[in-house]
Amino acid sequence: MEFLVNLDVDDLERAVDFYQSVFDLREGRRLGSFAVEMLGGPTPIYLLLKDAGSAATPGEAQQRSYERHWTPIHLDFVVTDIEAAAARAIAHGARLEQPITAQVGHKLALMADPFGHGFCLLQFTGGGYDELAR
Repeated sequence: MEFLVNLDVDDLERAVDFYQSVFDLREGRRLGSFAVEMLGGPTPIYLLLKDAGSAATPGEAQQRSYERHWTPIHLDFVVTDIEAAAARAIAHGARLEQPITAQVGHKLALMADPFGHGFCLLQFTGGGYDELAR
């Protein structure tokens, strides 16, 4: 099975710059003027241009907002140097929502991209998640 990741954004060029600069992804195909495929990770990320204030789902009153929002799903990006990755993300408009924490087998940075989507930076240490499984 294959899966794709789709992220709604209100500024496509800013989103392309963010995901290229912060995560070393590269632009794949442009799908008209409304979507860009970002490659270089384990699955493509599609940046979808959706206006702020547009309907989030058909027939619903909920509207898209690119302020920080909560959703029960988020992306974790595994990095080798969490401090450098967090600094790079912040320099490109991300927010560090809590100081970086060291936990059993990993370090974690809770962040939000410039479009309000939560994501985590994750650096494995020692035995990584295997230390949690013991």
